[in-house]
Amino acid sequence: MLTIKFDKLGLAPGDRVLDVGAGFGRHVFECARRGANVVALDYAQDEVVQTRATLGAMVEAGEIDIDRFKGVLRGDATKLPFDDGAFDVVITSEVLEHIQDDVAAISEMVRVLKPGGMFAATVPAWLPEKINWMLSEEYHAPISVGGHVRIYSATELKAKLVTAGLDPRGTHRAHALHSPYWWLKCAVGPTNNDHPMVAKYRKFLEWDIMTQPTSTKIAEKVLSPVLGKSIVLYGYKPASIS
Repeated sequence: MLTIKFDKLGLAPGDRVLDVGAGFGRHVFECARRGANVVALDYAQDEVVQTRATLGAMVEAGEIDIDRFKGVLRGDATKLPFDDGAFDVVITSEVLEHIQDDVAAISEMVRVLKPGGMFAATVPAWLPEKINWMLSEEYHAPISVGGHVRIYSATELKAKLVTAGLDPRGTHRAHALHSPYWWLKCAVGPTNNDHPMVAKYRKFLEWDIMTQPTSTKIAEKVLSPVLGKSIVLYGYKPASIS
């Protein structure tokens, strides 16, 4: 399930890509499939281990070239261990809402992006996220350790990207069918994964991801501008920025 539209990044074979907060690697694997040289970084050790394991399975299955992966490592988004301008593309998906000092994290991501490079960030969209917070205090920090610490508006995130030195290059929403799932989870308790309604909706989403029927594609396209759970912002680093 991809949130970022890679065509908007102008991703080309051989491009150097950093995925900050790669999670289990869904976006970084797609970059590798497209011929990019990728580095995956995440703060959670278990997700780093799982990404490495998935990488090995995909290489064995012939889905990706092992040479495309330049590293899968644990690290802090506010203190990236890379040189200035080391990457052609930097992406971060559903990460900034977890970081107390998001301004420092954005600054670091822009620092390691080369002049002329592209950036993409996804965060939970304001309305679906606001409903989640209203339905359950367990869903977010401080009760949820490591949970979401803020609710972004598109205006706030755009302003932070511009302040960091990026030129905005478009935005869109995604995953409208996932918003009701999280509202349901928050209503019955975020950790209550065995609730019959939660389990049934999860099976529906898994079926949708695997089969991608035309009906749900149309529903996503129509509903995402309003109900999309995630918002994606793209930015360009001008050649004049240091």
